[in-house]
Amino acid sequence: MANNGWDHEVDVLVVGSGAGGLVAALAAADHKADVLVIEKSSEYGGTSATSGGGIWIPNSPLVAGNPIAEAMGHTDTEEEAFQYVRALSAPNVPDDLIRSYIRNAPRMLEWVVSKTPVRYSAQPYPDYHAELPGGKQGFRTHLPEPMDGRVLGDDILTLRASSPAASLFGRINWRFDETYTVLFRPKGWPKVLANMLWRYVTDIPHRFRSRKDRYLTLGTALVGGLRVALNERRVPLWLNTPLVSVIEENGKVLGVEVRRNGKPMRIAARRGVVLAAGGFERNRDLRKRYLANDADPTVSGSQVNNTGDAILAAEKIGAGLRNMQSTWAAPVFRVPGEDRARLSTIERALPGCIMVNQAGRRYLNEAASYHIVGQKMVAANAPGAGTQPSWMIFDHTYRHNYPMGPLLPLVPDFLQHPAVQKIMRKASTIEELARKINVPADVLANTVRTFNEGARRGEDPEFQRGAAAYDRMYGDQRVTPNPTLGPIEKAPFYAFPIYAGDIGTNGGVVVDENARVLNDAGLPIPGLYAVGNNAASVMGESYPGAGSTLGPAMTFGFVAARHAVGAND
Repeated sequence: MANNGWDHEVDVLVVGSGAGGLVAALAAADHKADVLVIEKSSEYGGTSATSGGGIWIPNSPLVAGNPIAEAMGHTDTEEEAFQYVRALSAPNVPDDLIRSYIRNAPRMLEWVVSKTPVRYSAQPYPDYHAELPGGKQGFRTHLPEPMDGRVLGDDILTLRASSPAASLFGRINWRFDETYTVLFRPKGWPKVLANMLWRYVTDIPHRFRSRKDRYLTLGTALVGGLRVALNERRVPLWLNTPLVSVIEENGKVLGVEVRRNGKPMRIAARRGVVLAAGGFERNRDLRKRYLANDADPTVSGSQVNNTGDAILAAEKIGAGLRNMQSTWAAPVFRVPGEDRARLSTIERALPGCIMVNQAGRRYLNEAASYHIVGQKMVAANAPGAGTQPSWMIFDHTYRHNYPMGPLLPLVPDFLQHPAVQKIMRKASTIEELARKINVPADVLANTVRTFNEGARRGEDPEFQRGAAAYDRMYGDQRVTPNPTLGPIEKAPFYAFPIYAGDIGTNGGVVVDENARVLNDAGLPIPGLYAVGNNAASVMGESYPGAGSTLGPAMTFGFVAARHAVGAND
């Protein structure tokens, strides 16, 4: 033993290597703390690396001087942001927690872009409920700029890759502008696609040792940049080191027990343990205990290591829990043989498609935010009108123009991946399609007919699709008067299954405004902090805007580390 029964001692121990944990480690290291990051799996980055990397930051310091924001007359204040989040978040989320996030998020962002290679830019991306008081038409969501992964050296080999839904062909990283170019295929799009393929294929000699893309975008750019900063500060990151338990004595957390490469080990943390190890969405037993949705972990788009280990360890020493029934809900596609679901973001808002339940009826605004759609899919699931799965219905025009999850446009049906062909349904009439997906033919035909009548006018009297700014953002702007609506009328017709899933859970341990874990009596457990999906979200059961997961994770990672080292003002 190194000292007093401990195998290793540090000032601050961070459990988990996603963006929240890495920001916590960097913030502590910048105040001269001895820091260690431990990661359960053989790759670092967690769900953050597989994500879009966006963060929701109100009153952002990066908006000043943005010509688009100035042209739109954009302004933002802490009070507007508080009003907006307070109305959406759960009643059991304290005002102080919301205010801490809104006050500290701009500080965190300014610190990240000044102290690390990560670069963010504010986007004209509307809040998911921009019509509410305090909501904005853009510039709270920020996206990371691409970076050259070669600066990581061999650490590129253990960086978790983007999810299949956030990469081209499941392996090539792309920017959002490239995504849109390939999606909508304006003049010159083949050259853009060719450049992407050339960029990937010609990365020699790396291509001979790994399929991973060293052109880092979205979540990989975020995590890659943070890892570079970690290396610059010589902060170690131990892979293959899962948490076993949190060690406390007389109510104070002293450290943790882990397994490192299969061997038990006790690590002391003199100034604090920060839990940043993700939610419990990949734990079948916890899903069954807490969630109303499908207990099958593969309905989640999250990576496979998020099994709630840190939440359970904190609960075991008396941590309170909040909103464990809540997820970052989402409609997802499930491809046979894949270990995770694929998030549906853009497809539902494109013209010429609808979502129907197992009775053949529409039941929601397909173009709403994925969180709202996912929640409504769960709520609407009923005998005789099941929504698990629902069916995306579309025609030849849609099939030619746009993707439907893994079903790619321009690629003939017979050349699609065999697993995709297996779940796709195709017919020459709507009635025949109905029989193939086992819904009443007359009902589905009437649903399509009713939808088409409104779509031709650019209207959706049933569910007002395209009325909100968020709906229209993902539509095809070439289609007027409503970029989200077009009739379903040209044979052959298609159906593709879509499920109520999630991209993670957002209930967890209760924390205060400094990210300190609270016990069942509402008192802080000294020496223990929780951030990201280990903590019950500041957003409650809502999703105010793109980046509402990573924004709070990174902000409270920043806050937790500064509190642990005595630097918070």
